[in-house]
Amino acid sequence: MTAKASNWRLVDTGPRTAVENIAIDSALLKAKARLGTPNTLHFLQYSPPAALVGHFQGVGQEIRENFCHRRGIDIQRRLTGGGALYFDSPQLGWEIVASRSEFGVRPDQLTARICESVVRGLRQLGIDAAFRPRNDIEVNGRKISGTGGVFEDGAFLFQGTLLVDFDVGSMARVLRIPTEKLSAKGLSSLAERVTSIRNELSYQPSLRQIKNAIMAGFQESLDAAFTPQELTPAEERLVKKYKRRYRKKGWVYLVSEPPDGHQILRSQVKTNGGLIRVAVSVDVKRRRLKYCLISGDFFISPKRTILDLEAALKDIPVDSADEVIFNFFQERAPETMGVEAADFQAAVAAATGKMDLAEFGIPLGEANSLFTVNGSFAEAAGACSVLLLPYCAKLPDCDYRTVDGCDMCGKCSVGDAYAMAAARGLAVTSIQNYEHLRETLGACSAGAFIGCCCEAFFVKHQDAFREAGLPAILVDIENDTCYQLKSEAEAYEGKFENQTELKLDLLSKVLENVGGKP
Repeated sequence: MTAKASNWRLVDTGPRTAVENIAIDSALLKAKARLGTPNTLHFLQYSPPAALVGHFQGVGQEIRENFCHRRGIDIQRRLTGGGALYFDSPQLGWEIVASRSEFGVRPDQLTARICESVVRGLRQLGIDAAFRPRNDIEVNGRKISGTGGVFEDGAFLFQGTLLVDFDVGSMARVLRIPTEKLSAKGLSSLAERVTSIRNELSYQPSLRQIKNAIMAGFQESLDAAFTPQELTPAEERLVKKYKRRYRKKGWVYLVSEPPDGHQILRSQVKTNGGLIRVAVSVDVKRRRLKYCLISGDFFISPKRTILDLEAALKDIPVDSADEVIFNFFQERAPETMGVEAADFQAAVAAATGKMDLAEFGIPLGEANSLFTVNGSFAEAAGACSVLLLPYCAKLPDCDYRTVDGCDMCGKCSVGDAYAMAAARGLAVTSIQNYEHLRETLGACSAGAFIGCCCEAFFVKHQDAFREAGLPAILVDIENDTCYQLKSEAEAYEGKFENQTELKLDLLSKVLENVGGKP
């Protein structure tokens, strides 16, 4: 369906500070929703550079604050959901602010339509771009623009960051990607995930050329005619108002840790609509959920939905959380893209369920290093027949590094794990690469397993573990993992060079439950 209005305005606010740009976003959206301003294409830039968290993310989880403060990098919270990003001076921001009624589509359809407009613009520059659901624009599998949107009444703001040039080193140090031991090879691996206009064309067009191309893509896609205009006086007044609000720490740190750092249990659940993170503060004795923090890179509207859901989950019996979440979504009917009430129920249950690990000899302080799938801890431990260990925990020069097995020489933690498994009558398999893992899981037609892997691997491959259909307990590992060093590609092929460490004390406590409670 083509937008009904063909007359659009073009607003280019140039380089601004982070607080100014977020204030302008709010002003444009509010003015469209309440004052009926024209549909707008907005170009923006950031000066100084900025680290921007998604609306539902926590600064401490996503941003290296000390590094940003030392380098004069602004830290701000976006109106839109999604992941954290680094926005330095070469990057170009583009936004559409328009009436939903004139598009008449669901959020996922709206996303595809607007992204396809930007794809057309990039093709005007000679870049063979494509839309990658849920909300990325890519070139040959490498991301060149990430996007996100937010709704207010009958209006929406949909925005994207177009990588004109790319400083992978700065991005890796601004966002919470461990870099103390990050090698040039690791940075190269990270750079392979993204691309830029300069990289694709081997030169950098002027910003004016880029803006004209993007505008041409929207003209063609939306059948729109753009007229350059300034912000209206009403919008300027709104900008001043919002600048005062967004300068405050209460906005920047809107999503934070639960108020008491006592008995915090966490979970991360991968869904079709993005990652949901949950941190809960619990009263174990009374089995009450005292406080729940929900964050992640999902989309949900209106913006206050998550804050209201957290309020609904405050100081309630743990066993009533599912019902509270179900009723909340039934009554509010928020707009989402790929996430459902059941996903939030699963995320909260995964966190609160760790309360019960104490009866299996697992202290709450260690519960966040355990992840279960396809059943409870008791179900997995009771039916366990095999222990899966990662090859990366072996010595880099070990003869068994690249083959299954272990001679238990005592020089690494893997030998101790083999001995503990033998004492419990468990078979052991050393996983050599990702395909070996899939083959191993596929060959296990019954029973359950205990495995060791980093949390990042578990989160990314939850689907693979679920599809195996086997109850499982996964124990986190230590030291710099392939995910921390951005070397997943090498790790999947069995070529990761770093050595990790198994959490032997925790693994021992888990193994004591094999066949039943200790």
